Amino acid sequence: MGGFQVIVPALPGIVTYGRTIDEAREMAHDAIACHVQGLLKDGEEIPEDPFTSESPVIEELRIAI
Repeated sequence: MGGFQVIVPALPGIVTYGRTIDEAREMAHDAIACHVQGLLKDGEEIPEDPFTSESPVIEELRIAI
């Protein structure tokens, strides 16, 4: 078995998983969209990304064998 776990440091609490890298990306997109929609619905502010002062990381992969 195996797969890919995704965390979103800018939005603590988001952790998702996919069996393939493409599925993990899709799950991350859905999780982020759902989380932001929930914040807006509840009248909460969207947190500022603590990484905006740094160059963005497009993708980071860690593979354990």
